[in-house]
Amino acid sequence: MKFEDVIGQKGVKSRLRQMLDEDRVPHAMLLCGEAGSGLLPLGVAMACELLRIGHQEDSLFGGGGTDANTEAMLDRLEHPDLHFTFPTVKAAGMGSEHQPVSDDYAREWHETLMQSPYFTTDQWMTAMGAANQQAIITGAESDELSRKLSLKSSQGGYKVSLIWLPERMNQTSANKLLKLLEEPPRQTVFILISEAPEQLLETIRSRTQRINVPPIATEDIEEALVSRRGLLEEDAHRVARVANGSWFRALAALDADNENRQFLDMFMMLMRLAYTRKIKELKQWSETVAGFGREKQRRMLVYFMGQVRENFMYNFHEPELNYFTKEEEDFARNFAKYINEENVVEIEELFERAYRDIGQNASAKIEFFDISLQMILLLRR
Repeated sequence: MKFEDVIGQKGVKSRLRQMLDEDRVPHAMLLCGEAGSGLLPLGVAMACELLRIGHQEDSLFGGGGTDANTEAMLDRLEHPDLHFTFPTVKAAGMGSEHQPVSDDYAREWHETLMQSPYFTTDQWMTAMGAANQQAIITGAESDELSRKLSLKSSQGGYKVSLIWLPERMNQTSANKLLKLLEEPPRQTVFILISEAPEQLLETIRSRTQRINVPPIATEDIEEALVSRRGLLEEDAHRVARVANGSWFRALAALDADNENRQFLDMFMMLMRLAYTRKIKELKQWSETVAGFGREKQRRMLVYFMGQVRENFMYNFHEPELNYFTKEEEDFARNFAKYINEENVVEIEELFERAYRDIGQNASAKIEFFDISLQMILLLRR
């Protein structure tokens, strides 16, 4: 993979190329941004560039020009000095004492990554066959990574450790990674890909060079929709604007039966039932969403928070401030007036608290029914 394969992000790509050109690559970098901004593709592209260095004539490590074998390995993302770490779940067939590690899902990871480096957490959970579980990075994974990085580089250049979503490390894993960052193996570069860097240990953040990745520019998404998805320019412009910097949202907008359509239905149902104070139906609503997996519940809450903000902004009657789909705008036309200065902050905090509680394994039925009851009061303000 190369930087040219990454959608947009010209500024970040320029900064990464400058590091390579000036031979000032930090031993650990932290790419931070929102899901859909291209964090993982950027990390993979940077890893591939680092692994090409050992095969270039002006390389720090010597050697000739990049050979066909190296390029073939990088094209397949099967270079022996490229090590991926990512969240996993415990499969049904694993022993009681076994802690899952990335190697347990190496085939699924490679297939998903080769299909497209732009994939969501939910797509990865599906690829693993995960049910109602939360994916984490275990202490055993850090032990395995330490073992791999202690070995000599097989190609004589860098060894690259790419860690996707390090905020999902458990405490044991985080402490072991910290030790690796404090005493990095020779010729090793760590690339951490984080969507929630504030959840990382401060000591880990302090030992990395942080690179903030902004949302993708609307014009870059528009161009990619035309060149990669074959959309007409007018359609691409509309979808790119709704995407609001996220390639994931752009792809979701193309899918008439996408997850956000379901989330909109659940949002509209919650608000209508809460306004009409239908307690029995609200309890049924709570039980329905409690049946979603925890990852999906959290994505739904993020969607709800976005809808609250968009409906609040709709009241200012400035169309350029809103990023609605047609269906969302149709609902907002009558509903937005119920999200106002008196309740918008509390509604946002209600969903944020639920997002945190669900992540800490709170009872989903209790959490969502509590939201329903509180919404009855908040919408009347």
